[in-house]
Amino acid sequence: MEFIKKQEWRYATKKFDPHQKVSEENLEIIKRAVQLSTSSYGLQLYKVLIIEDPKTREKLLPASWNQSQIVDASHLFVFCNYAEVKPHHIDKYIDLTAKTRQLNVEDLKGYGDFMKLKIGEQSNETQASWTKHQTYLALGNLLAVCADLQIDACPMEGFDVEKYNEILGLTEKGLNASLVAPIGYRSPDDNTQNLPKVRKPLELLFESI
Repeated sequence: MEFIKKQEWRYATKKFDPHQKVSEENLEIIKRAVQLSTSSYGLQLYKVLIIEDPKTREKLLPASWNQSQIVDASHLFVFCNYAEVKPHHIDKYIDLTAKTRQLNVEDLKGYGDFMKLKIGEQSNETQASWTKHQTYLALGNLLAVCADLQIDACPMEGFDVEKYNEILGLTEKGLNASLVAPIGYRSPDDNTQNLPKVRKPLELLFESI
């Protein structure tokens, strides 16, 4: 029930208090929660940028439809998916698995080859769409842990992807900005926090078969 109460408390914060900062201790908890997110095959084919630099955030503001959360929040999380799955992404995962579980890399070769085969069958467009969807799973963990810590967040898709990629130098790294999530603390002036949460009734949302 405590989890439900925290979810009822959270909302997509429209106006942050620019003077309140998330502590380093809580930031590490949030990073750990994102790190532990589920992902297909466990590959985590994304990178998460945490942007504090005011000058960088000012550059991103016009590319974010001038939404004030970009510059006023304590930290700006930018989830970036890999635009294409390369064999070395899988090799690195296999190496990490072997090291973490104290296994022989050769014993995992078959699993690595299987992933390369199945993912390699997909077009570049399908791969990019798939890796982008993985970032939504990580975002879910971020929103949940922020609510647990009573830190506000605002998941955002309203931004110019190409401009983000250009400003942050993502394209040359094989990355693509997929989601943005400012975090921090709500401003007392944000009237959105006082609005009742609108959700479909359970009987409309769920169907038992």
